[in-house]
Amino acid sequence: MNVKNYVIKQAKLVNGKRIDILVENGIIKEVAPHIESNYEILDFQDDYVSAGWIDIHTHCFDKFEIYGDKPDLIGYPHGVCTVVDAGTAGSDTIDELYQQAQKAKTRVFSLLNISCTGICAQNELSDLSRLDKNAIIKAYQKYPDFIVGLKARMSKSVLGDSGNQPLVFAKEMQKQVHLPLMVHIGTAPSLLEDVVNMLDAKDMITHIFNPKDNGILKNHQIKDCVYQAKKKGILLDLGHGSDSFSFEVASKAFEQGIEVNTISSDIYFRNRLNGPVYSLVTTMNKMLYVGYSLDKVINCVTHNAAKALNLLNLGDIEVGKIADFTVFKVVDQDVKLVDSMKHEVISHQQIIPTHTIVKNEIYTIGEEK
Repeated sequence: MNVKNYVIKQAKLVNGKRIDILVENGIIKEVAPHIESNYEILDFQDDYVSAGWIDIHTHCFDKFEIYGDKPDLIGYPHGVCTVVDAGTAGSDTIDELYQQAQKAKTRVFSLLNISCTGICAQNELSDLSRLDKNAIIKAYQKYPDFIVGLKARMSKSVLGDSGNQPLVFAKEMQKQVHLPLMVHIGTAPSLLEDVVNMLDAKDMITHIFNPKDNGILKNHQIKDCVYQAKKKGILLDLGHGSDSFSFEVASKAFEQGIEVNTISSDIYFRNRLNGPVYSLVTTMNKMLYVGYSLDKVINCVTHNAAKALNLLNLGDIEVGKIADFTVFKVVDQDVKLVDSMKHEVISHQQIIPTHTIVKNEIYTIGEEK
């Protein structure tokens, strides 16, 4: 249903407050305890209303067999208003991703892979000739409102014998285009300690709760370099994925004072259909189980996510921002959750999205196809 001018009456926020939200032409025009208006009234009863959820690490470009999906299979039907493709496309293929994105009901942005090919194969950074400075600059100049960052995958299967050279290149490129940088961590030889040393404040490390030897734990204790990363202002992104989330690692981190800044799914068609990811909200529910508060979880997929990628018109219910909203309930109901190690837990509470409002359209989840 198309909704450009309306008032959400007595929206319940995660802090328990109730507000009215007046929207004109898809922009939030007023937020107040009570608003009188002749516009259409939206009443979501006792459900919560938040700014539209943002998944900053997805693979929503369906060109390549290895990773990929469609924005509208991972986005609005699951309460997600905005998805960010995290490096599936490089400068060679960004035109195709952009064209697909323009047709989507879900908002789409791109973290451009520093390899010109994108993830056409697992080892896109093993050939340093694919690191083309001019191609990245041209791609960004062509799509400055669509490319919101750079992506470098720094793990053995991706790098081959390239060592840390791709990350050196990524930092050099960052100085040219002034964009956020997301770095994927995994199996050495690109050591976590080296990655932390090479990154700066507001850079992002994703897959932070992966269970690998090169992860954040050593002998069940958080490595010193992780505290160093937090002190430097490096942002920690969850990036669940097929192999990169462990309940044990996430729980140990929580106990030892390390929490993520952003919660993301690293979703693509296989782990959406077969698990363990399924959806962004499934990942959010896992962090509720770990011990994160509801307010923290929602903040990680709204305000923090928007701030990390400079999506300044999204992420908050504030006057002047784009009127994207996610409506959801929190129910005391058992749900089985599975991590990347196939470890199962039973959580006694879960977030369930009920409506998505994005691009001036309202979707009732479970009814839209």
